[in-house]
Amino acid sequence: MREIRGIAASPGIALAPAFIFLDDYNAAIPSYPIESDHVDAEYRRFSEAIEFSKREVAGLKEKALAEVGEEQAAIFEAHLMMLDDPELKERVQNGLESSLLNVESVIFRFEQEAIDQLSSSQDPYIQERVSDVHDVVRRVLGRLLHRERFSLADIERDVIVVAKDLLPSDMVGMARNRVKGIATEAGGRTSHAAILARAFQIPAVLGVGQFLSDVQPGITLIVDGDRGVVVLNPDESALNKEKVARSLRQRKVKAFESIRDIPAATKDGCRIHLMANIEVPEEANLVNEQRADGIGLFRSEFLFLGGHVPGEESQYKAYRKVVEAMDGKPVTIRTMDIGGDKVLPEFGAQDEKNPLLGWRAIRFCLSKTDIFRTQLRAILRASLHGDVRIMFPMISTMEELIKARGILEEAQWECRSRGYEVPSDLKAGIMIEVPSAALCADTLARSADFFSIGTNDLTQYTMAVDRGNEKVAYLHDPYNPAVLRLITMTIESARKANIEVGLCGEMGGDPTGAVLLVGLGLRELSMSAASIPAVKSLLLATPLAELEEAAETVMKMTSPGAIATFLASRFNV
Repeated sequence: MREIRGIAASPGIALAPAFIFLDDYNAAIPSYPIESDHVDAEYRRFSEAIEFSKREVAGLKEKALAEVGEEQAAIFEAHLMMLDDPELKERVQNGLESSLLNVESVIFRFEQEAIDQLSSSQDPYIQERVSDVHDVVRRVLGRLLHRERFSLADIERDVIVVAKDLLPSDMVGMARNRVKGIATEAGGRTSHAAILARAFQIPAVLGVGQFLSDVQPGITLIVDGDRGVVVLNPDESALNKEKVARSLRQRKVKAFESIRDIPAATKDGCRIHLMANIEVPEEANLVNEQRADGIGLFRSEFLFLGGHVPGEESQYKAYRKVVEAMDGKPVTIRTMDIGGDKVLPEFGAQDEKNPLLGWRAIRFCLSKTDIFRTQLRAILRASLHGDVRIMFPMISTMEELIKARGILEEAQWECRSRGYEVPSDLKAGIMIEVPSAALCADTLARSADFFSIGTNDLTQYTMAVDRGNEKVAYLHDPYNPAVLRLITMTIESARKANIEVGLCGEMGGDPTGAVLLVGLGLRELSMSAASIPAVKSLLLATPLAELEEAAETVMKMTSPGAIATFLASRFNV
């Protein structure tokens, strides 16, 4: 037996034999010289393969649109755009002329260069676009080389699909009634494989790392998409644990269903608004399934990380879809948090020695005001379709907030001058994720309509720790007294200024963290939609006085570990 950990990409637990899906299309890409007068003929072969591939992708888009929805179908719309990209065609033409090699060799070289560039980014969104390039190039090469592609639609028994990675076309075409789980070496929560796995409700653990060599076809696997664990050849003990976990999960699901339509509140009736964090528009469906009170954090970066600067219209349509899906419930859209570790050459971004302390978030936006205003106009237009709020990330000074609000006013004027009716009273708030913002929250409250505490970054910056560095990960603990004091300072400043304050970090999605935060005075928490039922269940069972008493005790403690132990014991979590 072997247990390996990866990224919990799609919830659920699956037990089935392994089906190894190997993509070896590029194992032998032919490379041979051509004469200069054959360049045009090679390019014609390429053009024919492009047109054939476009017809295939258009068919996949229609299939996705019919079976899983418009947002998933948009994945293949992006593939069609890649196939029509003039830069791709120009690079192939130039590559043929300069190398005098066959077109398959030129395309394969282009793919490797594109993948190297995307993979070198420190940002997972950009890294995960590798699968899009791979999918498109594999399709074109397959046509050029007349290679048949195995389809996961041909699977005829219950299996767990194991692969290096799964491409969007693989996911859409698979026999979903037979695929009980997915485990891949690559990928993350924002990859297309993860998005589609959640849409198909297939448990998935991605980003496991190299493990395919340890998997033999047909061996029993357990995929635990709740914990991010894959078990190879489980022994009797592991199988028993899987049965218990599956049974417990089913009981929890039934228990959560019984409270799904009950508003979140403490046992004695203090209303707590449980909001959801989303990264891509298709997650709005899950938000509604969990009866969230709205979207407390809509990360807008997904629109900017596809290798191009999105226009106002495409942004407006994406925001509008989410706003309309929420049917009047509030949607807080965070303006783009890119730059820094998200190195985007098309925006003029360059590598930095300390990217997390560098040119990112609001700092990037205030220096790229044309891009910033475009996004703000799109959000303002979308706000006509529901309750929309704008949130500026990583505000660290009053000057930044004043400048951001000034650009928002410019965007409002631009919308009206173009004939768009936009609200003049749209709420604009800030994320409190930098210690300077928490320390000066009383001042910032004068120009912010609301606060949202981002505990992930607030902990990172307070403790001077890179939360991605395993050697110092022990310091990244939101229960550290220093972090808790900054949270309470922010809550108190918002209360005195009579503005709303919530929290959108991972701490809010942990039931013990949630009850502590409510005890400290928060009445709005935003988390992943899947975390809402467990948090709601604990709140409904606990009186507010008990939460406040526990919070008072915690604020006298000095050890993060002791605080976590105390809360887990006190609330039996």
